[in-house]
Amino acid sequence: MISLAALLVYSTPVALAALGETVNQKAGSLNIGIEGVMLSGAYFGMVAALATGSPGLGLVVGAVFGLAFSILQALFTVALSVDQVVVGTALNLLALGATGTLFRARFGESGALLSVPTLSKFGGVDAVVILTLALVPAVALLLFRTRWGLAVRAAGEYPEAVEASGYSVDRLRLAALLVGGAMAGLAGAYLAVGIAGSFATNMTAGRGFIAIAMVTFGRWNPFWTFGACLLVGALDSLQYVFQAKGIGIAFQALIALPYIVALLVLLGVGRGSAAPAALGRPFRRSA
Repeated sequence: MISLAALLVYSTPVALAALGETVNQKAGSLNIGIEGVMLSGAYFGMVAALATGSPGLGLVVGAVFGLAFSILQALFTVALSVDQVVVGTALNLLALGATGTLFRARFGESGALLSVPTLSKFGGVDAVVILTLALVPAVALLLFRTRWGLAVRAAGEYPEAVEASGYSVDRLRLAALLVGGAMAGLAGAYLAVGIAGSFATNMTAGRGFIAIAMVTFGRWNPFWTFGACLLVGALDSLQYVFQAKGIGIAFQALIALPYIVALLVLLGVGRGSAAPAALGRPFRRSA
């Protein structure tokens, strides 16, 4: 069986992204572009770690690029009120094309022999895993025990009332996008410098979409969402456990397990879930 430390490591990228997406969605923003944010964080985090020899700096750079993508998304979805699904899809395509092109131009088609400095581990876990564990109660506290969190949740439920109370819905959603973007960028960078020690084209492989599904599975609660991400991490790690034990199950089927679970979540759990009432709806001030 997989160890607890390994389970936490494999769960961390999706968990980080899902916690950030929880803040996004509570504010009314559906960040379909989270996959692209993670992918850009993975690539630029890898480049920074390779250039400096510091995986910690790679994580910081990944988070910064997550912030940059979030600002770009906010420009279209918050300032210009463009459809959030369209913008997110465009950002995903942009990230996939840009990172793939830059990677092949610098490292060749396969990036052969590319090896990135990785994070030091203590007892099987590293600083990012510990940070993620700390962020679960921190995000819950922020959303449910602070005035800012109350305003964010109101922006996702009844934005007109938020404006009437003196808050700016646009600023709240921008702040939520920045939080979610930084966490998604960090999650992508962690894939490169915390787990893989390398980079491959489209290495996020749909983890951003799984994170969105886990937010629904967790009913927009950070604790339940993290628990759902542990399930995904366990399924993701099965391929390594079965290969080590020589169990004759096609690895393609094991790789597909997390995505099958995410699809079932969206088809089943999502149907009866109480999403924020204004989720995905652009806010326009009344004249």
